Amino acid sequence: MRPLNIIFDNPVIPGNTGNAIRLAANTGAVLHLVEPLGFNFDDKHVKRAGLDYHDLADVQIHKYLDACLAALPDARVFAFTTQATTFYQDVAYEWGDALLFGTEPTGLPEEHSHHPRVTDRLRIPMVAGRRSMNLTNSASVAVFEAWRQLGFAGGI
Repeated sequence: MRPLNIIFDNPVIPGNTGNAIRLAANTGAVLHLVEPLGFNFDDKHVKRAGLDYHDLADVQIHKYLDACLAALPDARVFAFTTQATTFYQDVAYEWGDALLFGTEPTGLPEEHSHHPRVTDRLRIPMVAGRRSMNLTNSASVAVFEAWRQLGFAGGI
């Protein structure tokens, strides 16, 4: 059973990455961070948000999105974007899937959401007139739906 993968493309808010570290630790997912990062891991906000979960999470840093995807050669990649028409809960997730999210201020760049490795583009429904959700909240919604479909294997 391969873990689920969370990919943050160019994250810039340290607290979001700290929270994503906790998310990865608590779900058994692997967190992939694609550079450039808008912070360093000595940042107090990353440490505070991640609490004592840093040693419990598998966090991998990649220079480029292509390098990240090369590290996941068999993964289906789902790009999360407000431009998608398919809802995140309408996918039958599989172990090893990768959930790709864009940077906090601007979202996932168009060229990344249409990358040849992207299996499908997904959206999380929101009330009309809203721009976006918090990055780690979005990742949490998606990861927990995928894990739910997979029977919360390994969860207690």
